Amino acid sequence: MSGRSAALAAAGTGLVAVAAAAHAAPSLASISALRRRVTPALAGVGDPGHVALTFDDGPDPASTPRFLEVLAELGWRATFFMLGDMTRRAPGLAAEVAAAGHEIGLHGDEHLSMLRRRPSAAFDDICRGRDTVADASGVEPVWFRPPYGTLSAGSLRAARRLGLDTVLWTAWGRDWRSQATPETVAHDVTRGRIAGGTVLLHDSDCTSAPDCWHSALGALPLLADVFAERGLRVGPVGEHGIARRRSLAA
Repeated sequence: MSGRSAALAAAGTGLVAVAAAAHAAPSLASISALRRRVTPALAGVGDPGHVALTFDDGPDPASTPRFLEVLAELGWRATFFMLGDMTRRAPGLAAEVAAAGHEIGLHGDEHLSMLRRRPSAAFDDICRGRDTVADASGVEPVWFRPPYGTLSAGSLRAARRLGLDTVLWTAWGRDWRSQATPETVAHDVTRGRIAGGTVLLHDSDCTSAPDCWHSALGALPLLADVFAERGLRVGPVGEHGIARRRSLAA
């Protein structure tokens, strides 16, 4: 290879690396401690006297109705970040979640990392998921959480273009694991930021260990005791005091 060809090849490689870095750079905000400091609204930091309770991966006929029952017993409302492909399997259940007074969010159409999608594919996925969830539930989602919490420049821009604000979480129960129990889920949640924070749980095991949703469900009464002891109110993201942004990818 001539010196000129080598230089051009190196330059091309450099441009590809820069483009890849620009695409993936927002994923740094997926690191919990970093996002809470640098992008608190994106992380889900809001009213210090409030906990935003959220569920991902549904709606699932095998499990979501059980969550609705327990939430009703506790007098809690939450945000359900729904998948388009799950919603198409149970559109009536999406409407039932909304009718029960819960907030409807979007988790994308398919559960695939946005880092594996080109910007156009990210837009198509989020748009298809939004339309599916809105048609089934009767509610237009305003909040978006990417699968796995992995951010990309393309997904942030796509969400913004579609009128969605992206929000992640400050505490999670690691309830997707086969080893999870109600006690471990509650313990893991309380290790994160809960006062003024956003809690991530799952109302479906469609992308997790089989039947692990039982651990998340069983953790809810345990968490109710913790939240009550700390004087925290529980509700959806929309009541958490996070200003609508839609400017992260501007």
